[in-house]
Amino acid sequence: MAIAFLRGKISYHSSKVGKFFGATGKRIDSRITGIGEGMAQAFMEKTISSELSKVGEAIGAEEQSVPPASFASMLARHELKLVRGNTSVLQINMGLLCNQRCRHCHLEAGPDRVEMMDEKTTAEIIEFAGRGRFQTVDITGGAPELNNNLATLIENLAGLAPKIMLRSNLTALTDVGRRYLVELCREYKVVLVASFPSLNQGQTDSQRGSGIWEKSIAALKELNAAGYGEPDSGLVLDIVSNPSGAFLPSSQEATEKRFRRDLGSRWGIGFNHLYTFGNVALGRFRKWLIDSGNFESYMRRITESFNPCTIDGLMCRTLVSVSWDGYLYDCDFNLAQAIPMGGRAMHVSEVEGPPKPGTPIAVGEHCYACTAGPGFT
Repeated sequence: MAIAFLRGKISYHSSKVGKFFGATGKRIDSRITGIGEGMAQAFMEKTISSELSKVGEAIGAEEQSVPPASFASMLARHELKLVRGNTSVLQINMGLLCNQRCRHCHLEAGPDRVEMMDEKTTAEIIEFAGRGRFQTVDITGGAPELNNNLATLIENLAGLAPKIMLRSNLTALTDVGRRYLVELCREYKVVLVASFPSLNQGQTDSQRGSGIWEKSIAALKELNAAGYGEPDSGLVLDIVSNPSGAFLPSSQEATEKRFRRDLGSRWGIGFNHLYTFGNVALGRFRKWLIDSGNFESYMRRITESFNPCTIDGLMCRTLVSVSWDGYLYDCDFNLAQAIPMGGRAMHVSEVEGPPKPGTPIAVGEHCYACTAGPGFT
């Protein structure tokens, strides 16, 4: 009776796991015939446990090989739409020239890039800013400090938007020959958003280049001496931290506390706010993920970390991005992918103002990085 019962269990499991247990059942059936019921039971339990482990490994490997769902289908699954709210931020990418060659850069900016905003496009963007009545202007690159039109842009935008932000890698802003920019930023109370990925020197230099960490510490000290990040100065110094590898950032609150404690106690450096952002699998970071064998696992991780609650607060809902040649995009990541706003190339000289609320936003798989965990808001 026990042998018949065991054979029934084999048949049942064979129907559930198909080819895995079909062959296993035949092997077990041939070996339990003629042995005692107790030995058959023990043998059966041991073999099933072993085969279940193999089945689990095979299923796990199969799941890992399945590509992530498209971002558009993920939105549909959650009955969500990504559309614009009121566009209040004008982001200006002044070009891809940079004095660093960061491993995580989605734009592949570097010292050898020639894409740069010229004087004519700068003037057209200033006119567009006047028509758009934006609340914030966000200047980025590459390293925007390397563009000779930056001072003109800041001086003319100061009267058009209540808030101007300058994203800096720190070393370009305080390099010899460009320190006048710190005084210019002080004069117009430009908010400085400084990229400083890690308190660990080895991690920072691995991501951004040898010697960058020490230069960044020196730059932060210099900015503090100029009043940036100091209490009641009105000069805001924010820090952005990116992970150095194929993983999501730590808690923003916990990271800010750690940076504030360590920068203050070890180097006497102060700042206003810290933001943690995940790296987007584009450009140089994408190549590094592929070369290091981390691409599939990273994409799976950010896909599985999709948080529908981030959609309302995404930057692209309130921001329009302008490239160095004056064309409009929903965000800097779409710019990197050459995905134009509205599905067609539109130049700032052609449009009256920002896109209207409710306008659909172009999406791609890179959007998962902005919606993983707490999100890129």
